[in-house]
Amino acid sequence: MTGATCAIRGTFFDLIDDPWKYAGKEQEAARFLEDGLLVVKDGIIAAFGPYATVSPKYPDIPVTHLPNRIILPGLIDGHIHFPQVRVLGAYGSQLLDWLQTWIFNEELRYRDRDYAREAARKFFDALLAAGTTTCLTFTTSSPVSSEEFFEEATRRNMRVIAGLTGIDRFAPADFCITPGDFYTESKRLIERYHRKGRNLYAITPRFAVGCTGEMMDSCRRLKEEYPDCWVNTHISENPSEVRSAKDHFPDCSDYTHVHEKHGLLGPKFTAGHGIWLSNDEMRRFSKAGAAISFCPLSNLFLGSGLFRLGRAKDPDFPVRLSVGSDVGGGNAFTLIRVLEEAYKVGMCNNTMLDGSVNPRDQDLAEADRNKLSPYRAFYLATLGGAHSLYLDDTLGNFETGKEADFVVLDWNAGQLAMAWHQSLAVSGDGPKTIAEAAQLLFGVMTVGDDRNIDETWIAGQRAYKKASG
Repeated sequence: MTGATCAIRGTFFDLIDDPWKYAGKEQEAARFLEDGLLVVKDGIIAAFGPYATVSPKYPDIPVTHLPNRIILPGLIDGHIHFPQVRVLGAYGSQLLDWLQTWIFNEELRYRDRDYAREAARKFFDALLAAGTTTCLTFTTSSPVSSEEFFEEATRRNMRVIAGLTGIDRFAPADFCITPGDFYTESKRLIERYHRKGRNLYAITPRFAVGCTGEMMDSCRRLKEEYPDCWVNTHISENPSEVRSAKDHFPDCSDYTHVHEKHGLLGPKFTAGHGIWLSNDEMRRFSKAGAAISFCPLSNLFLGSGLFRLGRAKDPDFPVRLSVGSDVGGGNAFTLIRVLEEAYKVGMCNNTMLDGSVNPRDQDLAEADRNKLSPYRAFYLATLGGAHSLYLDDTLGNFETGKEADFVVLDWNAGQLAMAWHQSLAVSGDGPKTIAEAAQLLFGVMTVGDDRNIDETWIAGQRAYKKASG
């Protein structure tokens, strides 16, 4: 790990536990310092606490003061597509037709190294402007796209997870990669990039509908040979996709069984979406230690459905969860917009379970778990996202020993009405209590967007500063 040695003074907010465990007292899962100091040495958090307590211990480290801002851990995007930057928000029908019309054609351009290199620069510029410091991303079936992704991530010193995409059906012939070539190229890329700097590698079957049994077997073989690698895929995003998976894998009882059969479901496995997973599949995800990335922007944009957040947070069978922008099905990079849509999805699910639609379906506990308070929301985007990726020992909050990636929020920025709205929460210099900070963050999440990202820091160094004016 390389990075800066410095100290940051300001107002800090982070999560130290899962707020769903603290019904009625979620603030106990969070930490707030009105005037705090974050000390960074070589990109790692060396100390964190009240300014008056910590600063005398580090008299020789230069301090950067960031007043009138809230400093949060860097945002973690659990599901995004590097080669879809240019086609985010493309008009189309639902998932499978949208892929054929827009996505495969664009991703074919990433076979050209110059195009992939330019796209990588634009991708990481967009991530940093969105406040995202870590992502689990798809590349393409061309090794060139993975190489350029990892090279640009290395230049930026960012913590990322990615890998060559495996797909050998349901795509144009020149887009597909054979299981043998996928296996060989994946091995080469793993040896070249996995745990080199801050790069991590994900074995990546794009989705079961696009993978033959032979491709899934290649993924299994890679996971057996490189158990330290992650697995990244999609699951149960669209009803037609779920039916297609059953057609292509008739010996599997459901979509989750496809991944169980091929030895992939387990720790470090993340599947995007999971909208149409059954209760039993959710329980199996929980038991396996596998994760789902909740992608409400794209789920709504493509008409895929409403993810059952409250079911995934069942305390008896909790599923590891992150949130994902899913660019380009998602039409915005910033997780602030993602959290806004996640809140709305949760409220719709809450209504379906509160008894007002059908008293026989009433489940007040699950209904409540769908409600996305600011504590729950920013947990998913920070410490919860890190937990889902098995990186919570490395990222997610301001504990000493973790990597010093963080984002600086301007709670008044954005649309013209924002500042007056936020004055309901605080007046004057900023929040004095954790409740005021949470209310400001809820305002950012529901009324704000990427304009609230004032600065993004990577390993203790400022990597993005919003232009003034």
